[in-house]
Amino acid sequence: MNHNTPLSPRPLRHLSDVQLRVLTTAQLRSQGVSPADINAQCRPGGTWQQLLPGVYLLRPGPATSEERLHAVLLYAARSPAAEPAVPAQPGAGEPHAPQRYTDAMITGLAALALHRFSSAPPLLSLDRIDVLVPRLRRLRSTGCVRIVRTPGMPEPEQITGIPVAPVPRALADAVADLADAGVVRRLLTEAVRGGHCEPAAVVKELTQARLLSRPHVVDAVDSLLAEGRAIAEDRLYRMVHEHGLPDPVWNVDLRLPGGPHLGGLDAYWPDHAVAVELDTRAPRQDEDAMWSEYARKREHLERLGITVVHITPKKLRDSMEQQATVVRTALMASADRDPAAYVVVLPR
Repeated sequence: MNHNTPLSPRPLRHLSDVQLRVLTTAQLRSQGVSPADINAQCRPGGTWQQLLPGVYLLRPGPATSEERLHAVLLYAARSPAAEPAVPAQPGAGEPHAPQRYTDAMITGLAALALHRFSSAPPLLSLDRIDVLVPRLRRLRSTGCVRIVRTPGMPEPEQITGIPVAPVPRALADAVADLADAGVVRRLLTEAVRGGHCEPAAVVKELTQARLLSRPHVVDAVDSLLAEGRAIAEDRLYRMVHEHGLPDPVWNVDLRLPGGPHLGGLDAYWPDHAVAVELDTRAPRQDEDAMWSEYARKREHLERLGITVVHITPKKLRDSMEQQATVVRTALMASADRDPAAYVVVLPR
């Protein structure tokens, strides 16, 4: 066999060009290529090369970023013995089936680059690509692959046929290996400012990864939460004005006359006794205590006849019109309620 010999009499039109160039030992053998043929093609001066154990690039020269990604996934995905790596050729008229990668997805900085983070390095500049696999998989890191294990695999996002970890998980896996405070802060800030996810989702993943004991990560999270709150407040202003709600008083504290402080609110309509509070809590270790205080404040205000509408930043981002309808309904319903207790409204 030489480099001009076809791989197989059966064409593999159901695979992409990259998947035709990057194949495993099992895939090659299923197409009639023997181990001796593989070794011959990979000798010095040959036209093939081994990228990872059992994974080959069927051309000379440096691998592209896309070829490296597919090679990493072929190395880490569930064994072809459990599921054929090259499915049977589709029949006439059937859509071409993409390569399936089971129990493996790209995470860390490579995943952030695929999510188009400007603060993530280009794929080709990465010496190592992180791949997420179930905790009990028997794999080792090798070459450009770093194995990251997890007890529970998230649902991957498909980006150009590549299974990629969701942004919060990819961020946690990237941050776990970063000591540069500036890089960590830029990545977390871009996640929120770029609309990839909400701060609470990021903090949840960082907490589960036990990264909040690192001072530079804590500092970055504080900046992240401030950034997330500012974005949520801006969306709240837009909701009121774009959906024709009456103007509230913004960012106020309520007190009983001569009495105790009742708490701060993001928006308040005194004539209707309706308040909006942004729920920007982040899941940290003291979440139970924060929630108890949060619930007590809401119950106290509602006992005084003040309707409190809680809105999360995610709901403001994904369903602003629906949230505006909730607030409008509360304002309209105020005419049918008993008058609320008199409270003093102060700027916060």
